Amino acid sequence: MAHETPPHWDRNMRERLRRGEAAALAELYDRFASLAFGIAQRVLDDEAATGQVTREVFATIWESPDRFDPRQSTMRAWIAGQAHRLAVSRLRQRAAGPETHAQVRDAATAARADYIVTAMPAPLREALELTRFQRQDYRQMAERLGINENEARRRLRLGLQLLSSAARYGAESAEASEAPAHAGEREAR
Repeated sequence: MAHETPPHWDRNMRERLRRGEAAALAELYDRFASLAFGIAQRVLDDEAATGQVTREVFATIWESPDRFDPRQSTMRAWIAGQAHRLAVSRLRQRAAGPETHAQVRDAATAARADYIVTAMPAPLREALELTRFQRQDYRQMAERLGINENEARRRLRLGLQLLSSAARYGAESAEASEAPAHAGEREAR
């Protein structure tokens, strides 16, 4: 279970994330992933969607650590709030029906994936490139990079989790571009 952390831990964690420390993201994930997953699961009752929401929470803090303000809440509360907000958004999207602008969504997803790969820390990007393009497994990758196998698996896991968030963000972008049209339709009724 994810327990409350002292304020100095929260501030230190945000600073480490600002510096792009992949180990900080791994530590944060290990501590709070079960909390985010549990909250999203209660809202969605769908394991695949819950996993996506959990990954999105951590992708958000990785990409924008300044969105968390330790003066306003604890890291635990912020992560719980993000998980709930994203899960509710996913539930609303599910209730609205299928996307009508699939091409826009697909383009947004591809652009987001490109951005995530470009923006991710070099160690994570190298791990993904070695396994994807050079067809190396984590043992070969660990040997080539001069790291232990556990660190190789951790880098792959984090890189893939960040990359998998691209699909969700692409869907949110498409939903946001349609929102004004839906709002106008409601007003006309």
